[in-house]
Amino acid sequence: MKIDALVYEIGSTTTVVSAFHGLDTSTPQFLGQASAPTSVLEGDVTIGIRLALRALEQQMNHPIEAKETFATSSAAGGLKMSVHGLVYDMTVKAAKEAALGAGGNIRFVTAGKLTEMDRKKLSSMPLNMIMIAGGVDYGESQTALDNAKIIASMKRNIPVLYAGNIVNQEAIAEIFLEEGQTSYLTLCENVYPQIDQLRVEQPRAMIQKLFEEHIIHAPGMESLRSEIHGAILPTPGAVMEGLKLLYEDEDIMAIDVGGATTDIHSVAKGNDAVQRILMSPEPQEKRTVEGDLGVYINKDVLIDMIGPSHLMEELQLTKEAWNQLLLDYKPIPSPSQIPLVSLLTKEAVRVALSRHVGHYKPLYTTSGRTMRAEGKDLTAVRKVYLTGGALVRIPGGDRLVENALASLGSDLLLPSSKVEIMMDHDYIMAACGVLSKQHPQAAKQLLLQSMRKE
Repeated sequence: MKIDALVYEIGSTTTVVSAFHGLDTSTPQFLGQASAPTSVLEGDVTIGIRLALRALEQQMNHPIEAKETFATSSAAGGLKMSVHGLVYDMTVKAAKEAALGAGGNIRFVTAGKLTEMDRKKLSSMPLNMIMIAGGVDYGESQTALDNAKIIASMKRNIPVLYAGNIVNQEAIAEIFLEEGQTSYLTLCENVYPQIDQLRVEQPRAMIQKLFEEHIIHAPGMESLRSEIHGAILPTPGAVMEGLKLLYEDEDIMAIDVGGATTDIHSVAKGNDAVQRILMSPEPQEKRTVEGDLGVYINKDVLIDMIGPSHLMEELQLTKEAWNQLLLDYKPIPSPSQIPLVSLLTKEAVRVALSRHVGHYKPLYTTSGRTMRAEGKDLTAVRKVYLTGGALVRIPGGDRLVENALASLGSDLLLPSSKVEIMMDHDYIMAACGVLSKQHPQAAKQLLLQSMRKE
């Protein structure tokens, strides 16, 4: 059976294959989807891809021949990055926003000149990419130069993106040339060119491009490129691309609960009244990733947050039944496991939202007490899109999110109770995000068809 495209979504625990056709027509089709355990630990992700593809072919009763293949990946930790800037609340924050929005998994952050302890950590840390920022354009320049010398001298042989003071670009290039690391250096515009100005679009695009070029060198991923003819994106970055397809000048957000992490994505300008009292700028497109909030790999963290005794009472389980439930816990939940996964999902959403969203903050001045706002403003969000296995595959995901929103404090800059919750029924948000690189109109149409109320 000849089709237009296959998309491989290689997750931490599961690999999903989705099939599409009619991408160059006015009626694109989602043909089907199948999954298999991810095989990155076996040293070859294509094992899991082939198992999922075989399952899809059985489902469709035909061998499949695709004109194009695409992929997203969060396997093996996804895009593991470190970020190094000058001032934490300025250039470091801007660099983090660029990295997270591109789908990065930030493992290490520093502000100011790297210390000897920083250098030791950085030299041994498993990373796919390093990002250097620091200094507004034509401002402070020495810190970024010093950090570049330290990083280049390590000879990590991984991509390094410089997105700091543009005055430094020639000198940074010379530093990497002297260390024989020129082929690993990429220069782009400053993520923080002026005070209170973020410019994250080009750095994000460069991060995704570098990920696509170098991901095949990660352990277990070497054979991936031979399977893919189209784009490869970090899965969280692909979800953000999918959310951007749905943005039409009305604030929106997406919640993605997975086995290892819970990601919140928002594309939001914010409420005018809140923007007037905001203490520092926020990007219109923002992503936060909570590496401690996953319903499989990090289930124990969520269990401790809620309390085992409370969960046993809520689920009406004896101590013996509780222990057996944990012993039998699998990445794809059985019917007996679903009530626990639902409670863990609700807690993951609640905590992740509280970390993503901004809040009102009282400020005391010589004129008395006044109210300010800090962080991301979601008060104008009208639609929330749900994706990720825990929300899409388990019944009642929309109610879980409604309850999580209602349980959070009134001082947070959250959407109102009138928000519309839409479910990614076909589970193709990440797939459409990477498809949009070549087929934007079809990807948007497919995603709109998938996003419905439960």
